[in-house]
Amino acid sequence: MSDASEESRMRHDLRLAWLDLLMAARRRHLIAHLAWLDVRQRYRRSVLGPIWLTVSVAFQIGAMGLVYGELFHQDVSSYLPRLAFGLTMWGLISTMVADGCMCFIAAESFLKQEALPKSMFPARVVMRSLMVFAHNLVVLLAVIVIFLPLPGWGALLALPGLALIAINGMWIGLVVGLLCTRFRDLPPIVGSFMQVAFFLTPVIWVPEALHGKWWWLVSLNPFASFLSIVTDPLLNVPTPVSRWLFAVAVTLVGWTLAMLLFGRFRARITYWL
Repeated sequence: MSDASEESRMRHDLRLAWLDLLMAARRRHLIAHLAWLDVRQRYRRSVLGPIWLTVSVAFQIGAMGLVYGELFHQDVSSYLPRLAFGLTMWGLISTMVADGCMCFIAAESFLKQEALPKSMFPARVVMRSLMVFAHNLVVLLAVIVIFLPLPGWGALLALPGLALIAINGMWIGLVVGLLCTRFRDLPPIVGSFMQVAFFLTPVIWVPEALHGKWWWLVSLNPFASFLSIVTDPLLNVPTPVSRWLFAVAVTLVGWTLAMLLFGRFRARITYWL
């Protein structure tokens, strides 16, 4: 195949990928409805329903805050808020990645019955993850009221950080969803990777504890940057500009990869199901 024809095919694939995203955006109300049904289905016949999310997260934060605060010789009043924000944001990120692996597989009945834009289903995962995250905001508000001074206007910087995480969750869903549809052994591999990433990311430990050659666990860890741009403003801690630049760079590179991959193999997803 000549270079000209290869370039023409790539442009055609990218154009179809963009059209798929635009068609999904026009169905945003359907995406939100499907995401809400997913949350309701998960807690069907439960007395407390999604409130179990808030209760379980509150107990987890309280128990881990007391135990790990003692193990790491940290003052609980300063360690527990950091842990609360870190665990909650990590829960959002890890859920997007884990559920993104199954976004097309779980939508097999939809994709085989109707010609829907395929990018609807990673968007469904992101929307559902944000709905679950919203239930945990009650815990974060309680932590702020009990342990922290009321945040100032700088706390609003957490909103673009949260939006950036959602935008990245979309391209991650496109990539891992497509790959896991083709290679069914990948979901447990991704799950194992996220478990390792959890311990290498400053969620239960503080970045200041690292010295010398281990600096890269924070500086070159994209998860650390995404956690920082949301949690630092809420903790009244200045966020280094490098964290924002790193997060934006990951977003641009990730979306470039996602569009190339999605454009090339989008039409094959239904056949892989």
